[in-house]
Amino acid sequence: MFDSGLGGLSVLRELRAQLPHEDFLYVADSGHVPYGEKSDAFIRARTLAIAGFLLERRAKLLVVACNTATAAAVRELRAGCPVPVVGMEPAVKPAAAATRSGTVGVLATTGTLASAKFAALLARFGRDVRVLTEPCPGWVDLVERGDCSGPAARAAVARHVEPLLAQGADTLILGCTHYPFLKPLIAEVAGPGVALIDTGAAVARHTRAVLTAEGRLAPGPRPGSEAFFTSGEPARLGPVLARLRGTAARLDALPAAVARA
Repeated sequence: MFDSGLGGLSVLRELRAQLPHEDFLYVADSGHVPYGEKSDAFIRARTLAIAGFLLERRAKLLVVACNTATAAAVRELRAGCPVPVVGMEPAVKPAAAATRSGTVGVLATTGTLASAKFAALLARFGRDVRVLTEPCPGWVDLVERGDCSGPAARAAVARHVEPLLAQGADTLILGCTHYPFLKPLIAEVAGPGVALIDTGAAVARHTRAVLTAEGRLAPGPRPGSEAFFTSGEPARLGPVLARLRGTAARLDALPAAVARA
């Protein structure tokens, strides 16, 4: 699995709960984070390079744990990939079902909100509700620094959440895998009457279903392992990985040919 950075650890947490016996390889493309302001062509190139790295290590399924990369590159990746590919998308359907006010707010990166994939989601599931979109520049960078609760993080969260609340949103979609790490702050700003929805658990359930259907679910009782790689600086990112994950882990550098743009 991979993400533009460390945000996909929120998805790994859900995957590990569903798939306790699987071995996971996680790539944080932190040398090129954030993806939200990058071109689709750049994101596709990064996606294919990282997928190649994972496939060389005998990955039996790929999880694109990034909404922006899914929107920009998952079609091309699936077309040439010899194993199943699971992607991410903002949870418009469950949010539309959950709202009581009829107004849903979407917190996401600029790239996700501008994508054709997101437009198709709105056309399919958002027709009967009012959907407000809010790009959140800087949120990914906060999580990449491990600042998920400080004054700067709280101010950044309030700056983007409060306008949605003022327009009547009672349901907020966390449309980036980094954002669940800001969920306590978002909940504090939004208040108890606002539902927060992300797709990590649903993606984990779908991944388990795909592996089961393919007959490739790892049997017990051996616990699964986790290995972590990054295109960023392992020495700097290692402490952040430990903070977000809840425990320390080895973080290796990607090979130079994969790490560079």
